[in-house]
Amino acid sequence: MSSQPQTGPQNHPSLPSGTAPAGLVFNLMRFSLHDGPGIRTTVFLKGCPLRCRWCHNPESQSAEPEIVYFGERCIHCGDCVLACPHGALHLDRQLLHHPELCRRCGECVDACPSAARQLAGRWMTVPEVLAEVLKDEVFFDESGGGITISGGEPLRQAVFVEALLAACKARRIRTVLDTCGFADPEVMRRVSEHVDLFLYDLKLMNSERHLLFTGVKNDLILQNLKMLAERGSAIIIRVPVIPGVNDDSDNFDALSGHLFPLGLLDIHLLPYHRFGSDKYRRLHLSSGMEGVDPPTTEQMETIAARLRRDGFHVRIGD
Repeated sequence: MSSQPQTGPQNHPSLPSGTAPAGLVFNLMRFSLHDGPGIRTTVFLKGCPLRCRWCHNPESQSAEPEIVYFGERCIHCGDCVLACPHGALHLDRQLLHHPELCRRCGECVDACPSAARQLAGRWMTVPEVLAEVLKDEVFFDESGGGITISGGEPLRQAVFVEALLAACKARRIRTVLDTCGFADPEVMRRVSEHVDLFLYDLKLMNSERHLLFTGVKNDLILQNLKMLAERGSAIIIRVPVIPGVNDDSDNFDALSGHLFPLGLLDIHLLPYHRFGSDKYRRLHLSSGMEGVDPPTTEQMETIAARLRRDGFHVRIGD
């Protein structure tokens, strides 16, 4: 995997040249309470430069639309097999999928009468997304909420994200960006002008272990974090706690030593969970976390207490 951030597709293939940027959205969650203050509408974008082994949204990783298969809904009618123009499906007592032949055209999705096959990822323009967000504007005003842009890694679609953030700020909608920080520094600086709060994910402090478990080193991530802190951006650090990966004292010693001088004292600890395990099966993928148990409440409290002793404001969970 490249050690440099890449920019994903910015326009729907069918849009004419010069059209306002479009983003590839895989979920738009209304009334969210876990992605920043107040009641929020969270826009999840596809595409991520990291491949974290514990990722609970594997459908967010690819920068292209994907077919999601819900086997429990399948009635084995064979309509999808007949509809597939590439021979990627075969019915023999059970539905068999040949991923090397799949072109993600969506013909099988349209043909499925039981919604067992769905397309993860649809192109939306900034006005289309903004129209959905504005449906909840009254709740934003009353709760102090707004829009959160998440992923994947949103800045993989930087042109679209910047345009969407600017459009929201023009409507006085409060903005949150949930990012892993692996992005071009100039893009990060420019986008920060339209962000009220960053939810900044830090996985591992050791760069080589970061490479091992996520596919990239963390030098650029830490560089961008320092730049945002020096610019006075509001930042909450979010740390996924993964047993056997980053729950050791060395990692949290390094985390404390790095964040305190930057004045970044707000930390949310996110315990690893298995909620995304079924998604791997539906995407015909293998999870890299077989046999890993979520951390116990006692383990999470021990880590939180350790950070609080260093002067951090710690919350367990989003």
